[in-house]
Amino acid sequence: MKHEEAFYIGYVTKTRGLKGEVQVFFEFDEYEQLEFDVVFADMNGKLVPYFVASAKLQANKTGYFNFDDVDHIDKAQPLLKKKLYLPIAQMPERDESEFFYTDLKGFTAVDESLGELGEILEVNEYPQQFVATVHYQETEILFPLNEDFIVEIDDEEKILTLNLPDGLLDIYLEK
Repeated sequence: MKHEEAFYIGYVTKTRGLKGEVQVFFEFDEYEQLEFDVVFADMNGKLVPYFVASAKLQANKTGYFNFDDVDHIDKAQPLLKKKLYLPIAQMPERDESEFFYTDLKGFTAVDESLGELGEILEVNEYPQQFVATVHYQETEILFPLNEDFIVEIDDEEKILTLNLPDGLLDIYLEK
């Protein structure tokens, strides 16, 4: 399986016990709707299948997994901090009217005063907000995605118009 054929669901945070159980932190919002018969771990750029023996989902965006053939803590260690994926065919369908900040990946970010900032490379969820990553003036910059800064989202043209606070990008651009 290739990365283009899969979608990211979360990563392994730690081992639990001596029998190879691992804790997974989900970054996919609707993780309760996913089916876990096999997950794919990104091992040095290659997606390696791990067949799920058992999965116990928790309310705090985590779950505890046992995989076939991972029956000891030593076998689980290589999975630590590895990103996990599922085949795109297993992604839950959602209503067309639903829109998530993560859908902005690939949009062009345009600030009303600075002009075009660049393509949104990543959208990450942090405890209090979503943050977009853009490559601007040969520097990777981050800015929060919240209603106060977003002027317009043009879904057709894939353009995100922003009104970022003065000085926000200066932190990245000052050398």
